[in-house]
Amino acid sequence: MVRRTMKHPSHMPKLKTNKSVRARFKVTKSGILLRRRVGQDHFRGLKSGKVRRRLRKYARVSKAEAKTLKRYLPYR
Repeated sequence: MVRRTMKHPSHMPKLKTNKSVRARFKVTKSGILLRRRVGQDHFRGLKSGKVRRRLRKYARVSKAEAKTLKRYLPYR
């Protein structure tokens, strides 16, 4: 009896999602990538309230970077 290593040899293998990219970025339904703003981890007391409120919101990733990052998120 011949043993096959793959069930369906004609199928392409699954692509792996990069977990670090998945954790750092959100993808909207329209496919726009959103990232967290920088400067939130420490020294928040030195920043004004206006700046802290602005930092809470997500920022869009540029088109050039989004194209690269979407390769790491094949099923999103």
